Amino acid sequence: MQGISAKIISRAKELMRDGTVNKVVGWKAGEFFYDCEPYVFETEESLDGLVYNRFCAANLSKYMIKNSIATGEDSLKVLVLLKPCDTYSFNQLLTEHRIVRENVYILGVGCEGMCDIDRIRENGFKGITGIGENADGKTLTVRTLYGDGEVVIDDVLVNKCEFCKGKAHKIYDELISDNEDEGPRGDRFAGVRDIEAMSPGERFAFWKGELSKCIRCNACRNACPACSCRKCVFDNNASGIASKANTDSFEEKMFHIIRAFHVAGRCTDCGECSRVCPQGIPLHLFNRKYIKDINEFYGDYAAGEEAGQRGPLISYTEGDIEPAAVSDKGGK
Repeated sequence: MQGISAKIISRAKELMRDGTVNKVVGWKAGEFFYDCEPYVFETEESLDGLVYNRFCAANLSKYMIKNSIATGEDSLKVLVLLKPCDTYSFNQLLTEHRIVRENVYILGVGCEGMCDIDRIRENGFKGITGIGENADGKTLTVRTLYGDGEVVIDDVLVNKCEFCKGKAHKIYDELISDNEDEGPRGDRFAGVRDIEAMSPGERFAFWKGELSKCIRCNACRNACPACSCRKCVFDNNASGIASKANTDSFEEKMFHIIRAFHVAGRCTDCGECSRVCPQGIPLHLFNRKYIKDINEFYGDYAAGEEAGQRGPLISYTEGDIEPAAVSDKGGK
């Protein structure tokens, strides 16, 4: 992925210079080399600060809700960098009429997997000062205060990249990519089946232990493209549940369970909820459970695979699953 960054910057500058776009939504380096954060570049010169590397995991599709809406300007055209998995979220937001498509120029960028700095540390590295990508494309050189070492890329991927849906962009205006033919990898429902195999008591204990870690920072909700409501019920002071901190054990569970129901059938499994959680709660397992059930009850369905498609939960057919059938499957 080392050479693609320069190509992206060069093309973005060209598009801004010729007036095709007015600004660019991409990533810039944060305080540390692995803190690549979403950023809106508004001048050609500022694009020198754009980065694209193994730590640009953030899904930029949600940022287009605000940035695709003109605010008194004569014209607005925003270039956004989307990885293959991000395009599912973009399509879903288009379906929900949350993005003004004609105001967006999509530059699809190839992705070979994003890395998790915490997983690199778990491999025994301390005092990390930098990362170098090796020529074999399979390992990284980790530079530390105590010397260099190597780590296998597949061992330190963020969760969503371990179970990549494929390298094909589902929507774009232009591509900078050379790996469109790679298909899905991994069994993303393996973790769901492990939980389904538990007894009800074991499942309750598992989620009680995980959700008790929640500090209600709202990072999962804020990063989730499917959470696009202008005013969230959990921020409504009249709702009685707007507290930023959990007041009891019921509230900590209610927030995540309600949010999972809220995005059921709309979640593209982008994995942002788990990636940004500072407590390491596997929130994606909630959503994957619903995706798995929808596939089993209604047939395979991928939210965001096409813009404008109707999801099974909002489409009535005479063959729809009945509550009794769900009970027959063990209350799943």
